[in-house]
Order: sequence, then C-alpha cells, then structure tokens
Amino acid sequence: MNNKLYEIIFKRKSFHLFLNVGDEKITQEELDDINNAFEHFEPLYKDIKVKMRIVKESETTCHRKAEYCLLLYSENKDGYLQNIGYIGEQLDLYLVSKNIGTLWFGIGKVEEKEFDGLEYVIMIAFRKISDQSKYRKDMYKSKRKDVEEIWNGPLIEGVSDIIRFAPSACNSQPWLVKNKETLEVYRYKKEGKRGIMPAKAVSFYNRIDIGIFMCFLELCLAKQEIRFTRELYSDNGLSNELTLNSKYRIYSN
Repeated sequence: MNNKLYEIIFKRKSFHLFLNVGDEKITQEELDDINNAFEHFEPLYKDIKVKMRIVKESETTCHRKAEYCLLLYSENKDGYLQNIGYIGEQLDLYLVSKNIGTLWFGIGKVEEKEFDGLEYVIMIAFRKISDQSKYRKDMYKSKRKDVEEIWNGPLIEGVSDIIRFAPSACNSQPWLVKNKETLEVYRYKKEGKRGIMPAKAVSFYNRIDIGIFMCFLELCLAKQEIRFTRELYSDNGLSNELTLNSKYRIYSN
C-alpha cells in the first residue's frame, strides 16, 4: 500500500455537500490519472475482480453538488464488501492528496447495476476543492468514539488513537480491536442499535466500513514501522454482536 496516504488521514473530511469550494474543475488529465491510480491500489483479496467507472453526478441519484461520482463494481464473493472498502479508501485518500474532496455515498443509485459482469456496490462522489480551508483543520475535533470503546488491551501509540477516525456509514464506527497475542479486528454491532440506517442495510455497509478501517489500521502500523502479517476471516453478515474479520500478527523490529 502507498504509505504516503497516511498523512492524508489528517486532512480528509466527508463533504456531505460541496458548497463554497471554488470553481476549479477536474481536468481530463486528472480523470485519466485517477483511472490509472486505481489499477495500482492493493486489494484485500487478489482473486476478487473489481472495476470502477467515473460518471457525471447527474447520471446518479447523488445530488450533493459534486462534479463526478466514482462507481465501484465487484464480483459477489466472500469478502467482496471488505475488499471494496479497503481499495476504495485508498482511492478516497488518493483523491484528497490531489485536492479533490470526497464523499462515500452509500444510498446513491445508478442506471447500470452491472458493468463487465460485475455488480454495483457503492459510489464515491468527488469534486475539485480550490479552497484548502475547506479540509479538516483538526481531526481530533471530529465526532468519534473514545479509544476505550473501540480498543481492548494494551494501546499502540500512533495506531489506537488514529484508526478511530476512519469514515463509516452514518458514522456508525462498527469496529472493535482486541489486542491479545494478535490484533483481532471485529465487526461490532451493538444489540438493538443501528442508527438511521435501514435494518437490512446495516451489515452490508458495515462490512464495507471494516475494509475502510483495515486500510487505516495498516497505514498506521506501517507509519510506526510495525511489521505484521494479516489473516482474513469470513463474515456472512449475520447480526451477531462481534464478528471476527481479521487478525494481525505483530513482529518486533
């Protein structure tokens, strides 16, 4: 993974509405660059086929004053949602590094629900941001769970306190890490609580969120020069309180 994306964690924000961001437009050269960059992002699962398309916002149901929407398509296989989240978050951070604001837009609908035999999963809306002041100034003022709510066991400086700022659907933050002999990453669902998301949509979007979270976790581990190996686990989307998604074995330097 491109470790330069770590620094962008502190800058990115979700543009729920692209207002007063300047009049600069994304060029064809920049669109070509985005398409090229996508081909080099690291997947969680190398055997799951993924594709992306860039369309004008007007071709979707997203009405957030974005310029374009990036549509993500995938094979429907075990782990495909986490895989899309993991790849998509690299894309999210990459766009921000190019001064392009982003928004994961889960409820967006598209005309083409299939592309090259792959099914539509989710979109990211984006637009050029001319005014740098529109980005996040102090990430720590963002509304996120306390470290103690998402992490059990000894804390890891520069990791435990940063990963909680990963974006998630409706800011649900559906994750829990247990630091035992390994770092165990769970999809967490508090019983009887789902926020404003429709009940049927919760596990779908929260599995994408876990992929986003693992991207943040690995960027933070790499920044701290912590070596690791990763083991992935199947998540069938059932509404259990805790569903193991991955384990990270940490190696001392």
